[in-house]
Amino acid sequence: MLRNWITVIGFSLITAISTNVYAKDLPDFTELAEKHGAEVVNISVTQNVRAGRNAMPFPGMEGDEQMQEFFKRFGIPGMPGMPGQNGAPQPDYKSQSLGSGFIISSDGYILTNAHVINEADEVIVKLSDKREFKAKIIGADKRTDVALVKIEASGLPKVTIGDSSKLKVGEWVAAIGSPFGLENTMTAGIVSAKGRALPQENFVPFIQTDVAINPGNSGGPLFNLAGEVVGINSQIYSRSGGSMGLSFAIPIDVAIDISNQLKASGKITRGWLGIAIQEITKELAESFGMKNTNGALVAGVEKNGPADKGGLEAGDVITKFDGKPIMSSADLPRAVGSTKPGKIAAVEILRKGSAKTLNIGVGEMPNDSNEAAQSNKPESKAEANKIGLTLKELTPQQKKKLNGKNGLLVIDSAGLAAQAGIRRGDVILGLNNSETQSVEQFNKQINAVASGKTIAVLVLRGENTLYVPIKVAK
Repeated sequence: MLRNWITVIGFSLITAISTNVYAKDLPDFTELAEKHGAEVVNISVTQNVRAGRNAMPFPGMEGDEQMQEFFKRFGIPGMPGMPGQNGAPQPDYKSQSLGSGFIISSDGYILTNAHVINEADEVIVKLSDKREFKAKIIGADKRTDVALVKIEASGLPKVTIGDSSKLKVGEWVAAIGSPFGLENTMTAGIVSAKGRALPQENFVPFIQTDVAINPGNSGGPLFNLAGEVVGINSQIYSRSGGSMGLSFAIPIDVAIDISNQLKASGKITRGWLGIAIQEITKELAESFGMKNTNGALVAGVEKNGPADKGGLEAGDVITKFDGKPIMSSADLPRAVGSTKPGKIAAVEILRKGSAKTLNIGVGEMPNDSNEAAQSNKPESKAEANKIGLTLKELTPQQKKKLNGKNGLLVIDSAGLAAQAGIRRGDVILGLNNSETQSVEQFNKQINAVASGKTIAVLVLRGENTLYVPIKVAK
């Protein structure tokens, strides 16, 4: 009996000690919430919706702010002109959505997401002490999803800006915001990854966390344990619209740079080369005779753009830009975008296996991209080549749209080409580092490729160019 009691007491003591040690290892967020909650604001956006302008896709949701925020950011876009239940057009109404933000200066400058205040007719900022102010939009940058607004107030509590470059994977972080309109809600987690590149988000090296972020958190701050803001909560990965443990924040250094430009001029100036790039896969590296997949592959060069004038060509691999190593294609837009237009930048490249350095004058990124087009008319009498492509040469009118370049229109794709993703309507611009001249020449080049070797076919699709690797069958 005594032995059993000793065993029970010993087990309980070990459990209590281990629990106490574990509790001591966990961070305490209470001080952070008490000291910094007042620096976070609730943002309410009103949009005057007219019939045919961004109408909600389902009647009866006009007053449901949570569902509107869900559809606006994470769900289905509005369907203009959607009829009501009786078949008549919907009447005009006010659409409202919610977001978060944080005060960066005591005189009323507030950072949030660009998507939070997009197309807003009125922005209302609500402080933690329940005071409300009508805010003025200073500017917004959709490429980074950063916006700056201003309220007429003074003596406001402001955040302390941290250094996002010092964040480490596994470090504890916390978010404060208004998920589903529930003001000053805190959630916590760890940094899951850094420098995360997302589709269509080339200018932001996102901080990935497992902090619970939901609709309404957008634009709110991400704090480290020192109470410093290290990011702006911007996006989530979700199949349901709610948190699934994958959230993404804009690093605060990126956001502050954008806010400074917006405050100074109301617009953002970025460097620009005028090229299309793509990631280098193992197959593409093999086709270009490269030893690794480092760098950004130039898939297209805009005629008379900065890169064209500086001597950059399709097929070049950029390994360093203005002294900054380019390890992947995601590194290049950030390096170029942060470069002041007009600067002469040294660009190190690999061209047909040889290293070269080009000095290129960086241009200013235009607001609207140039459009390229091609015809998609079917032609059926040509024969398929070795990799399954049936091609025809472009007409003079089609060549004119390509600035006089030669190209071959894909009128059918089968076999190896179809498996690699080339489809009808694409335009073939080149093979490896050689431009196409004619269907006959291209097919001869294909026939000369040894079995088992990988080739890189340069394809134009819409206004985008990309290399497609194809391994020729044995």
